[in-house]
Amino acid sequence: MTGPAPVGTLDRPRAARLFGRTDGEKRHGTGGLSGEADLTGGLLLALLAGLLGLVVGSFLNVVIHRVPRRESVVWPGSRCPECGTAIPARDNVPLLSYLLLRGRCRSCGASIPARYPLVEALTGALFLLVALRFGAELALLPALVLVASLVALAVTDLEHRLLPNAIVGPAALAGLALSTLARPEWWWVYPLSGLAAGAALFLISALRPGGMGMGDVKLAAMLGCFLGPYAFLAVFLGALLGTATSAGLMATGRADRRTKLPFGTFMAAGAVLVLFLGPALWSAYLGLF
Repeated sequence: MTGPAPVGTLDRPRAARLFGRTDGEKRHGTGGLSGEADLTGGLLLALLAGLLGLVVGSFLNVVIHRVPRRESVVWPGSRCPECGTAIPARDNVPLLSYLLLRGRCRSCGASIPARYPLVEALTGALFLLVALRFGAELALLPALVLVASLVALAVTDLEHRLLPNAIVGPAALAGLALSTLARPEWWWVYPLSGLAAGAALFLISALRPGGMGMGDVKLAAMLGCFLGPYAFLAVFLGALLGTATSAGLMATGRADRRTKLPFGTFMAAGAVLVLFLGPALWSAYLGLF
């Protein structure tokens, strides 16, 4: 494969390379097992990734709750947000404990927010789908880290209207390292894309004050560290999703023009779409111009 092309000249085969093996390589078994063994191995990997996602989702709930409050995510251990009682290991099993306890704290009986099992289930489902999408290749690592980071940031922005540097910064550094490890021939594309995406949103925010915050600018830069030039597509899709949601809320009387929506949440959704459908979406995006 030749060196990476400029953003405007990325065709679908090259685009697919940025996201893993091409469809042709997957059909012919290039770079992996073949036949039934390949299918069985892929399903087993996806199942294990899904279980890992449930555990990661449980930790992300801690991140979402504590980081905006500037609390440690390591110590103390998990506690009931109402009574402060330490949660024993038997009550800290992702999804299962919530169902067995019927969504209540064993100690005080307070209701546990539905966000906790939803984040666990969402992270588990995304990890499973990402494993099915990428298989046993290095590109799986940055994809999983990206998905976990996006879940944490999307929910935090939704609840607190905040995209914490404590999440965005480490995620961006991990994205640069893991993406370069997975695609060393694109080593210069990721940092350049991060700078370009961040600069573009900074310029937009400067020209239209109040439309977005610096957290959105930093998130765009982070996406560039993972997705390369596709970060621009993720931001574009996020804007479309945000506009459609705003229009729907105003049409139903649940919002007006002064209502501010968490743009970071929509950018995260756009990034997930790009992660799974990048080449096809890129072709469609270029077809608009």
